[in-house]
Amino acid sequence: MNNDTPPYATTIRDLPAGERPRERLRHYGPQSLNNADLMAILLRTGMQGENVIAMAHRLISTFKGLEGLGKASFTELIEEKGISEAKACQLMAALELGRRAVSLAREDKPLISHPRDIYSLLGAEMSGLDQEHIKVVLLNTRNEVMSVHEIYKGNVHTAIIRVAEVIRPAIRENAPAMVAVHNHPTGDPEPSAQDVSMTVDVRQAAELLDIELVDHVIIGKGGRFSSLKEHNLGFH
Repeated sequence: MNNDTPPYATTIRDLPAGERPRERLRHYGPQSLNNADLMAILLRTGMQGENVIAMAHRLISTFKGLEGLGKASFTELIEEKGISEAKACQLMAALELGRRAVSLAREDKPLISHPRDIYSLLGAEMSGLDQEHIKVVLLNTRNEVMSVHEIYKGNVHTAIIRVAEVIRPAIRENAPAMVAVHNHPTGDPEPSAQDVSMTVDVRQAAELLDIELVDHVIIGKGGRFSSLKEHNLGFH
């Protein structure tokens, strides 16, 4: 073996600081990590010749995603190279907690009282998209989420967004309030002039129908988001 070859990183601690999932989670939140990074935090260590992140990618690939991994038995997991009984238990416990959290979410309607609540609801999904998407979150009179609807996917900056399409879900479900949400694939959530213009058009049209546009939230990357309401852009 060539002694000049650097040792293969087998633990998260061995990785460069900027690549450590725990460091990124601490600084940017869990939404900024992909599935393999999150799994690497659970596994903690890799094996000879395979670091922990590579191991996580291998498991996800072997079981064809998180859904397949969640269906794997204890025996199937420990048959994988590098997966001890302890690691298998950690994975199974984490996946079960995730299932229970989703089950609770179906019963308990999220409450929207701050733009950060919108990011918590949609940030993980929308921050990684490579095209701009527009969604609307419908709220009841207690500001609880009734439903979420995708309105548009594509290049928002060059397309003409029909205000009627943005408001239509609120009319159909008789929702008293709504939040417009879209992402910036560049990662910078700073509102553009077109974002402000769209906000004004949607807010004015919604008011005519006695629907309140509570906010327009732009999702960026790395846990960043921007509220046009907080910046008083497009709102009275």
